[in-house]
Amino acid sequence: MNQPTVLRNNQGPVVILTLNRPYRRNALSRDLVAELSDHLTKIEAEHGTRAVVLTGAAPVFCAGMDLKESILAGETEESEKQAIADIQGIADLVDQLHHLSKPTIAAINGDAFAGGAGLAVACDFAIAAEHARIGYPEVRRGLVAAVVMYDLVRQVGERRARSLLLTGEPISAAEAERWGLINRVVDRASCLAQAVELGVSLMASGPKAVATTKRLLDEANGRPANLRGPAAVTAAVRVSEEAEEGMRAFVYKRQPLWNWSRDRIAEE
Repeated sequence: MNQPTVLRNNQGPVVILTLNRPYRRNALSRDLVAELSDHLTKIEAEHGTRAVVLTGAAPVFCAGMDLKESILAGETEESEKQAIADIQGIADLVDQLHHLSKPTIAAINGDAFAGGAGLAVACDFAIAAEHARIGYPEVRRGLVAAVVMYDLVRQVGERRARSLLLTGEPISAAEAERWGLINRVVDRASCLAQAVELGVSLMASGPKAVATTKRLLDEANGRPANLRGPAAVTAAVRVSEEAEEGMRAFVYKRQPLWNWSRDRIAEE
C-alpha cells in the first residue's frame, strides 16, 4: 500500500498536516497537491478544528514543484495541458490557504523553496527552524514565480522581493525574520512544538471573530480573489523551450544552456 503524501495528526483542536515525500524533498507532486487540497477542504467544514499547522517530513519543508514528474511527462500536447493543470493546481492550493477560515501556521522545519516557500508564506504565521532557508529559484530553472509573487511583495516590499526573485538566491531563516517574511526563528528540535503551541494559544479567540478578521485583512491588503491570472502567466512560461531546458538541467544536475533548441533537448 502506498504511503499517503500528506499525513494528518490531530493535537486536540490543532491539526498538523505533514508533507510526506522526504525521498523527493517533499516536492509538490500532483498527488500531494490533490491530497493537501482535500485535507484543507475537510478541515474548513470541521467545527472542532481551530488551527492548522503545515510542516514537512524531515529533512526539509518543501522543495517546490516536482520538476522530475514534469520532465518525465515528455514533450506532447497532452503533457503541456498537464503542465498547465499542475500550475493551476498549485495556484488553487495557495488560494485555499489564503481563504481558509481557520488560522494557518507554517512550521518550516527545513528549506522551503519555490512553491514550497509560497505555501509557507501563504500561511497566517510562519515559524522557522534556525537552519532553514527560504528561496525562490524559479528564474534559474527558466520559470517565473508569478503565483507566489503577490504574497512575497506584500510581506517584504519590492526591493527585497526583487533580490529574491531575480537572483534566485535563498536567504537564511534569520534574514527572513529580519525581512518580516517569518514571525520567528527557533531551534530545529522545537519548531513543530512551538507552532502547535501557537495554534493552541489561538483558542482564546472567538472562531468567528478570527475568520472575519482574516477576511478583512485580505480586503485591507488588496489580496486578489484568486490566482488564476498569475497561474496563466506561470503556465505560459512553464511550457516554453527555455523552461524545458532549465528544468532538465536541474533534474540532470548540469548547468542550463539557454540557447538550446527543443531538438537538442530531445536528444538528451
